[in-house]
Amino acid sequence: MSTRARVIDGDGRDREQAFEYRMEPFRTELLAYCYRMLGSAHDAEDLVQETYLRAWRARDQYDPNRGSMRTWLYRIATNICSTALRARGARPLPSGFVAASEPLAPLVRGEHAAWLQPLPDSLLTSDEPAAAAIDRGSVRLAFASALQHLSARQRGALILRDVLSFSAAESAEILGCSVASVNSSLQRARSRMKDAGIAQDDVAEPSPGEQRAWIERYVRAFELADVEALQRLLTDDVIMEMPPMLNWFRGRENYGLFMHWVFEAGKDWHTVELAANGGQPGFAAYRRAADGGYELHTVQIFTVTAEGISRNSVFQDPEVFASFGLAMRIDR
Repeated sequence: MSTRARVIDGDGRDREQAFEYRMEPFRTELLAYCYRMLGSAHDAEDLVQETYLRAWRARDQYDPNRGSMRTWLYRIATNICSTALRARGARPLPSGFVAASEPLAPLVRGEHAAWLQPLPDSLLTSDEPAAAAIDRGSVRLAFASALQHLSARQRGALILRDVLSFSAAESAEILGCSVASVNSSLQRARSRMKDAGIAQDDVAEPSPGEQRAWIERYVRAFELADVEALQRLLTDDVIMEMPPMLNWFRGRENYGLFMHWVFEAGKDWHTVELAANGGQPGFAAYRRAADGGYELHTVQIFTVTAEGISRNSVFQDPEVFASFGLAMRIDR
C-alpha cells in the first residue's frame, strides 16, 4: 500500500472515531427517551442500539450546519420508536386498564397484554453529563404509565417539549411534522395528562433517606409475614397491582386481605434491595423453596409519600428479572 493510501485510510478512521465520540454522550438520555416512549426497559435498550446503528450507517448524511447531533439522533430514535409502537402498541399498568378487583378474587392473567415495565436505575447511571440532567420525575412509573394512553405523536410532543425542553421548531424537525402539528399534539397531550391527574412532578416525595426508612420497615414486616405491620405503613388509598395479572386492589384493608392470602402460601422470604425509575425504592422477593433455597418470585417497586406507601407495583416477568440482573435462585 502506498504512503498516500495509508494517510487517506488513517484520516477516514479518525473521522469515524470522531463521529463515534460525538454520538456517545447521548446514549443514556436516549435510553430514558425510548423508555418513556415504549414503556419497556428491554425494548428501550434494543431501540437505542438500533438508533446508534442507523446513525452510524447514515453518518455521511449528517450535516452539522443543519442541526445539532442531539437533534439528529432524537429524530432517528423517534422514527424507530414510532415504528415499534405501531407494531407493539401501548404498555399500560392494570390500574389504567381494568376496574379494581376484589382482594380475594381468583387471579386472572392478562394473556395478550403487554405491560409497562420498570426501568432499573442502573441503566440511568453514567458518567455522561446528560445522564445527570435526566428529569427523574419523568421516568416515574405513574408518569410513564400515563404516557401509554397518548398517541405516539402526542407522546413524542409532550416528552420533547415539556420534559426535554426542545423548541417547537426542533420538535417539529424531530417528529417530521409542522410546528402547528407539534403545538396541537402537545395541547392534546397536556389535556389528557391533566384529565388523568398526572404530572411528572406531581408527587411530593420524602427525601431518599426517608423513603429508604419506609421501605426498610416494610421489608422487615414482609420478611416476618406481619400483615398488620405492613398495613400501618400504607396510605388509606394505597394501590397494589401485579402485572401480568389483571387484578389490582385499592385501599389498606384490601391490601391486607391479599397479603394474608400471599403469606398462606409461604412465610419464609428473602429480599434484595433495588431501585428503579429514577429513585423509586423497591426489592426483589425470593420465596423459600421445598429444597431449602430461595426462588425469585417478584420485583416490587414502591411509591412513597410523606403519609406512607401509596403504591406497590409488583412484577412477575422474566424480562423484568433479567433487566435487573437478578439471580433466579439464592442458596442460603
